[in-house]
Amino acid sequence: MPTIPFTKMHGCGNDYIYVNAMQHPIANPQACAIKWSDRHKGIGSDGLVLIDKSPIPEADYSMRIFNADGSEAMMCGNASRCIGKYLYERAMTHKTEIRLLTLSGIKTLKLHLVGSSVETVTVDMGEPILENESQFVGNRGMSKGTFVSMGNPHYVIFTENIDQVGETGRILENHPAFPQRCNIEFAQVQPDGSIRTRVWERGSGITQACGTGACATAIAAYLTGRASRTSSIVMDGGTLHIEWRETDNHVYMAGPAEFVFDGEVEMAK
Repeated sequence: MPTIPFTKMHGCGNDYIYVNAMQHPIANPQACAIKWSDRHKGIGSDGLVLIDKSPIPEADYSMRIFNADGSEAMMCGNASRCIGKYLYERAMTHKTEIRLLTLSGIKTLKLHLVGSSVETVTVDMGEPILENESQFVGNRGMSKGTFVSMGNPHYVIFTENIDQVGETGRILENHPAFPQRCNIEFAQVQPDGSIRTRVWERGSGITQACGTGACATAIAAYLTGRASRTSSIVMDGGTLHIEWRETDNHVYMAGPAEFVFDGEVEMAK
């Protein structure tokens, strides 16, 4: 069975397997995502990310992302930050501003350097979509939530019990209100103004962090009068800083990206 090189990276604990598809194209990424993401029998990750050249001149590179269950995601903020670090520190680009094509459009990555290392990355996540502001009251005393799309769907619930993420998140991902399934966030405003958030990610289950989920949480907090346009979202794996700018209506996400290890893996059948 042929093998290909990969790099494992994480952004606030949201870990993915990264493959340079420009050198190592993958014909069956869905099967590979399922096999490699298994935390007991594979590499272990929240999914698989393919870095490729952009098919259009408006972007520098492209990203495809496959969840641990093989489903393809529209966008991932944590993965996009990792791609910025990967491209720069692996000398694939000298740019500190990179245009990344995703299934939810072109995202601009601004790299913040310390010496020759990428310390943090700020991602212009674009404008949120608030048209489908579906709200419903679930069982077990769950409060109303706010729907926000950041290129992928999120349902944010402010609650005193964020640890219901495993039990309730699993149910809500597949709720009839969300025909394409949904990412679910459980959030609680802290005394210092930060927002503690736990995530049930569509196709992956509980994850340590979710970039688009952090953005959706910050937007929901502002819309419901719980926070200003700038928020610190504290997730299981770390903190992301979100700004929803009034000047352009864009959401900006800043946070770290880290290498974990490199290796080689057999292709899935």
